[in-house]
Amino acid sequence: MTRHRRRLAGRRVALVSHQPAIDPHGISTAELLWRADGIELTTILGPEHGYFCTGGAGESIRSRNHPRYRIPVYSLYGRARRPAPRMLRNCDAIVIDLHDLGARCYTYVSTIQEVLIAAQESKLPVIVADRPIPLPCTPDGPALAPGFESFVAAIPAPMLYAMTPGETATWLIDQLGLDVDLHVCAMSGYNRDPARGRGWPPWIPPSPGIVTWEAAQAYTATVFTEAVPAIDCGRGGGLSFQLIGAPWIKPAAVIEALNDLSLPGVTLHEHRYTPRIGRYASKPVDGVRMVITSPARFRPILTSVCILSVLQALYGPNRLWRAPKTRPAFFDALYGTDSVRLALLDGVPGPKIASTWQRDLKKFRSARARHLLY
Repeated sequence: MTRHRRRLAGRRVALVSHQPAIDPHGISTAELLWRADGIELTTILGPEHGYFCTGGAGESIRSRNHPRYRIPVYSLYGRARRPAPRMLRNCDAIVIDLHDLGARCYTYVSTIQEVLIAAQESKLPVIVADRPIPLPCTPDGPALAPGFESFVAAIPAPMLYAMTPGETATWLIDQLGLDVDLHVCAMSGYNRDPARGRGWPPWIPPSPGIVTWEAAQAYTATVFTEAVPAIDCGRGGGLSFQLIGAPWIKPAAVIEALNDLSLPGVTLHEHRYTPRIGRYASKPVDGVRMVITSPARFRPILTSVCILSVLQALYGPNRLWRAPKTRPAFFDALYGTDSVRLALLDGVPGPKIASTWQRDLKKFRSARARHLLY
């Protein structure tokens, strides 16, 4: 952001961000803008979980004033999802700096889309401070089906679209035909390496469940557990989203069946643990731990449907879909279609389900290629 400060000289800035957005010295983007000579930070807008990242998944966040800056911190995950004109009336430019995952169901991309639309309506320029994403190489998963649009499925892209926030913004402007003055502050030296680089800023969870870079890489492989709570994903612990577990699982059998499918970029290991939250909280369970050995080859959505199809084959579909608090409609929302769930219920193997995505993925990769910056 420092290299691009001249673009903000003399301007009043609205910042769309959260506390995890920091520089290599640990200073937040909001603080950098607040301190900067010749720039006036007038407004902060926070995504899901809030600017301070204190809200849980799906929890409505209220707007408030910043306790030190004494400026409004508007919530874009409460009554409003798109910045209203009143939120931007004291602004000359919008800066977006969000830790995103490059996944459609991780709602920060939905917020980016809404902010770009608001910028067009308010005729404000947008600057995106670009950041790495955990799986930047291989798009995966079904396209968004008509009629399944929601805030966890807001953009017309595969479930894992594998673009940085800056790339995503340029792609969205193209896809939606927006008239927005956009500038992307591109990263220096970034080459789409999925590993965390030396000298990167310290990791601060961008949401309560994404506690590590490894959790971020595994997220879309096990996020289905938010709709299928019969399976635990280790959320609340140090291996969040990297586990699948339940009292009725026999890990050796699950691993053997999944290994027979030769899933790319991941190895599986038996792992007994005690869930921190959810149905099995405080009760030791036998589980399976994922280790992503090749993030560039890893296909998390393929992995997710294979996990589900194997569990169904071993223990019956009722274990998953008839358990208390199962949310089939939310499962469909996460995947942006009901075709995945219906195919699973019909007993279609995971690899065959994933084969139905390939035509749409090929088309998306072609459109995506024009907007890649690295």
